Amino acid sequence: MQRRQLLAACAAAGGVACLGGCTALPTAGGLVLREAPDLTDQAPAAPREFRAAWVATVSNIDWPSRKGLSTAEQQTEMRAILDQAVALRLNAIILQIRTSADALYASALEPWSEVLTGTQDAAPAPFYDPLALWIEEAHARALELHAWLNPFRARPGKAGAPLSARHLSQSRPEWVRSYGDQLWIDPGEPAAVEHTVAVFMDVLRRYDVDAIHIDDYFYPYPVMQSEASRVELDFPDQPAWQRYLEASGTLSRSDWRRSNVDKLVERLHRSIRQTKPWVRFGISPFGLGRPDRRPPGIRGFSQYDKLYANVERWLEEGWLDYLVPQLYWAIAPPEQAFGTLLHYWHAQNRHGRHIWPGLFTSRLATLPDTVKPGWSARELLDQIGLVRQRAPGSGHAHFSMVALTGNRQRISEQLQSGHYAHAALVPATPWLPAEPHPAFVAHLSPMRLGDYRLQLVVKGDPAPTVRWVVWLRYGARWELRLCAQVPLELLTRTAEGDLLNAVVVSLMDRVGNEGPRQGFRIVEPIAPSAS
Repeated sequence: MQRRQLLAACAAAGGVACLGGCTALPTAGGLVLREAPDLTDQAPAAPREFRAAWVATVSNIDWPSRKGLSTAEQQTEMRAILDQAVALRLNAIILQIRTSADALYASALEPWSEVLTGTQDAAPAPFYDPLALWIEEAHARALELHAWLNPFRARPGKAGAPLSARHLSQSRPEWVRSYGDQLWIDPGEPAAVEHTVAVFMDVLRRYDVDAIHIDDYFYPYPVMQSEASRVELDFPDQPAWQRYLEASGTLSRSDWRRSNVDKLVERLHRSIRQTKPWVRFGISPFGLGRPDRRPPGIRGFSQYDKLYANVERWLEEGWLDYLVPQLYWAIAPPEQAFGTLLHYWHAQNRHGRHIWPGLFTSRLATLPDTVKPGWSARELLDQIGLVRQRAPGSGHAHFSMVALTGNRQRISEQLQSGHYAHAALVPATPWLPAEPHPAFVAHLSPMRLGDYRLQLVVKGDPAPTVRWVVWLRYGARWELRLCAQVPLELLTRTAEGDLLNAVVVSLMDRVGNEGPRQGFRIVEPIAPSAS
């Protein structure tokens, strides 16, 4: 029989024995489940590592694979991505749900994204809510779902479907600027920022997301006046800038722009805390820091001066829970050395927030790849090794899922057999309030061929998101399983012949804290003595 961690439905089979609060009860298969508190210390500490992949929807990079797929086809692709994430032993998906002032969910504030149907503001038909289903399916697989929104981009450079009347460029044109062939929400327009915050909070209130996530798009990356020119177009925010000056503003224009971005970051952080304090706030900026703070030899684009992103200040103020700097360079080149930059961001982190670098997994070479030679799989594996060496128990994120589902250079196989050979929990976030861990019971019932089904049930009203940490001991070897509120199929014996003899179970809260463990031995019954 093949091992399957998650089943779609709970079984209420007869002959069920309760593991919680009993001393020795036989199952229908004849085994005895005996409480064993000593096992809670024998089972290893669960390893911790954030293992995520971005699922980019802009330009149909990851999902859906193209515009106009049917509802059934979109959902099939969604489940395939999530199943692949489970097979790889990832523990989080970062899903892009707002690419360009649009929505991959039912929104009264913005139109439906064209990446679904090919038409902006056309809902999927038959109707479903993509974000709601992604959350449901991810949580059923014990995966976190981080909602990724772009705060200010209104339309990328490539021409797309006609804009709907509900798009901000049509409904509130005074907020939107044309920049090259792009449309951009002006961060200097207070009413536009209010709208952006309202969009974020609408998602936060209505959906059971594990985190709110933004990337490196604040003010736009510079556009040149012409292909031959090296002269940058300035962002056309003169109306907002003029009003600031007329209101006796004293900052330089660059500092004013940075202040606009700072205010958004601080406000999002504060609003998330006040609304759902267990939801984390993550930012994935460009990977090079301020020019005046960089380590010797590090050179390149300045997001501080061009995107007006003062990332170091956000860390200093503690305005985020995790930072995923996009370290999209190899280990060797000295001007953007992966290891040097990794160390730099950790050195800025005085509040001890999570630092989980973004890896350029999509840079892996594909065959044939003659135009833009890519990396070898060894480069990615060595980067993960450097992350573990610099900050054990931290983590990383892959850009993007398409490289993993495509198994470029057998990267997925190598991760499964190497760095991801064992499951890991998302690192806990100790500065967020811990939640009480509810009591639970565990039931074991026999299945075909002598195997068993372990069912875990929270007493009382369960939390919206429940993740179980289950250690199984086969012979002398412990095996970690992560699961949600569904039964877990257990093999009585491994392929090597080792028998299942112990189970240790705990619950994780929504900020990653593991609750008290309960341990049980699985033993043969002792025959009663003759009287």
